[in-house]
Amino acid sequence: MRVKKLMLTGIMLAGVTLASLGLSTSITSAETLRQALAGAYASNPNIASALISIKASAEDIAIRRSGKLPSIGMSADYSYNWSVVGGSSNSSNTFNVGMTYRQRLFDNLKTDAQIEQARAYSVVATQALRNAEQNVLLSAARAYFNVIRDTRLVQLRSDNISFFTAQVQSARDRLSIGEGTRIAVSQAKARLASGVAAYRDAITSLRISQGAFKRWVGEEPRNLEMSFDFGNSLPTSLDKALDIADQRHPAILMAQAKIRAAQSASDAASAAFGPTLDLIGQICAIQCFPISTTGVSGAVKLTLSIPIYSGGAMGASLRKANLEQTKSELDALATRDQIREAVISAWNGVQNASAQITSAQSATRSSQLVLDGVIQE
Repeated sequence: MRVKKLMLTGIMLAGVTLASLGLSTSITSAETLRQALAGAYASNPNIASALISIKASAEDIAIRRSGKLPSIGMSADYSYNWSVVGGSSNSSNTFNVGMTYRQRLFDNLKTDAQIEQARAYSVVATQALRNAEQNVLLSAARAYFNVIRDTRLVQLRSDNISFFTAQVQSARDRLSIGEGTRIAVSQAKARLASGVAAYRDAITSLRISQGAFKRWVGEEPRNLEMSFDFGNSLPTSLDKALDIADQRHPAILMAQAKIRAAQSASDAASAAFGPTLDLIGQICAIQCFPISTTGVSGAVKLTLSIPIYSGGAMGASLRKANLEQTKSELDALATRDQIREAVISAWNGVQNASAQITSAQSATRSSQLVLDGVIQE
């Protein structure tokens, strides 16, 4: 009775679950890896967020450049004046409109350093986008092949259930004619129960992989295929892979851009000790004089400012900027070491996977021969 229950459970699982997971044999349009990666690039919010960061960093450059450009403003004011003296009262109204012009002519190259810092941060944002692209596309590719792997594993486990079910029935038939033993039947039952448990575990893994696929690609997986050839995409040696990573990996380029930004910040902090020269102009167009006289008045002046003492704030800012520059250089070294470690790990992982594939193919051929012999017996 328990054997029949296991057999029925296995058949129902193999049928119902395969149908619910979309593993039918009907012919539908297959989704290639390129299509999945294109979908991930178009819909993933991590990439969209990195793109927004690039646009924001470009605006920061414009903000810093404005420090070298003049600022022009317009002002208007109205006042009502009255007084009471010796029992008599007087009142008057005044209204004037004017414009002001202000431009910094010299600031000891502080603004230039800030512009360079903004440009460096723009490069940081660009490389952060490239890094986000790599991470998202890698995760999408991993999810793509995980779905393919788990789909095939589910199919194999389903075939195992059918095979173990046939073994149970065969052991019972041999027992009924006196050629088998109850031990053989029990062993067949155990293999069937183990096969059903393995099948359920494969179903769980497939659902997890499908969830990861939807997260990174933005849609449910459908009829994925294994036609992509990675042969020409991989470096020919580990040294070549390390050289490519050192020169082109966005995390390393981003760390180098952060060093530039820190150097510019240090230059800006050092420039703050120097003098600044401003050009200020004012013009009044309406009611510019105390008496009711029409006319225009204006003034132009140069203002030179030299910092003498700031309570230690400028010195602390410079020391902090220098420390941040040293930190950025150390962070770049750490990033380079991490990337090289990841490249070495990935390269050996590829080599190990290739060896495992070759070994598994040989083991499969041997197991097939053993299985054929068991079936013949």
